[in-house]
Amino acid sequence: MRVSSQDVTVVALMADPDAPTEIAQRMARMLPDRLADRSGQGRRFDVEVVSEPFTAGTEDLSTLTRRIMDRGSEGNWDIVVALTDLPLHSHGRKLVVDLSHEHGLALLSLPTLGGFRLQTRARQAVEEAVLSLAGLQAGPEGPPGSQPLRGPFIGRLAPVHPGQVGEEEIADLRYVVSGPRGYLRVLGGMVRANRPWRLVPGLSKALAAALATGAVATVNSTIWNLATSLSTPRLVIAMVGSVALMIGWLIVDANLWHRTDEVSPEARKRAALYNASTVVTVGIGVIVCYAGLVVINLVWALFILNDRLFASTTRTPLHVTEYWTLSWFVASVATVGGALGSGLESDEAIRVAAYSKREQERRRMLEDDGD
Repeated sequence: MRVSSQDVTVVALMADPDAPTEIAQRMARMLPDRLADRSGQGRRFDVEVVSEPFTAGTEDLSTLTRRIMDRGSEGNWDIVVALTDLPLHSHGRKLVVDLSHEHGLALLSLPTLGGFRLQTRARQAVEEAVLSLAGLQAGPEGPPGSQPLRGPFIGRLAPVHPGQVGEEEIADLRYVVSGPRGYLRVLGGMVRANRPWRLVPGLSKALAAALATGAVATVNSTIWNLATSLSTPRLVIAMVGSVALMIGWLIVDANLWHRTDEVSPEARKRAALYNASTVVTVGIGVIVCYAGLVVINLVWALFILNDRLFASTTRTPLHVTEYWTLSWFVASVATVGGALGSGLESDEAIRVAAYSKREQERRRMLEDDGD
């Protein structure tokens, strides 16, 4: 690492495109002042954001670290902190951050920071990494590189701890997550990176089919009789069944399930993690669609239904309970119609809606290797 003259440290945030770049750009606005305040030595910091796909084609830590080191040598920077939304692994553990004090670089895997308060946790992690790499965390027990990182993102309750570093590796300090809480934290981060709320507008044809099915079902007398005769447990079963059918159909039809030809336990665990993130991502998107269908069907029913005709057909007065029950049941029927309509979507459109840009590229690479 080079230390700039005139007490100015130039920091580059090298981020993968899409979400990591957005996170880096937001934190770059406040990082210079925060780092200057925390350093307390009259040092100034300049922060630059560089957006480029440095993880393209590989998840190997050694390869990524060398790419960052090579890119850092080309720029006029003192410190390079790389951000990616791909989950990375080291010796069977999920990587949080790698640091090399000799070369002034750090690699941060955003999913290991969890699915909540990601912007804040990422900023805290970057601050700690930069201060450590700049040599501003030296303590009485040794040089800066030997001191553990501080900060709220590595707390007593966080499943983050120092990880093993091989003798031939560039990194000299590593943090990983492990255990059930670490697994859930990474899973939440992967789902957050996929941004499941984008699934709703991304499935336009499936939504059109669901809305059309709901509109027709709302004025169907057979549906009226079924809705008024079904008990709450059966309505719940219909809801769970339709949502599960939609999730399963999307995953199977768009070939979203991750398969691995490797037989190692680590590869199988990695595949299980990717598949779990797929199920949760698609599940959240489908549940949001289902809730939207309930609201739309309720508004449509309030507008279109005639209370006398409904009462004469079902022998049940049309009150608030009946409106709610009918809208709930019709949403389940419409979700099944949406599952069938999703078959009209291209596989690429579903993947764009369900995955982050890095995850899309990773899956395309696996498909190309399989061909």
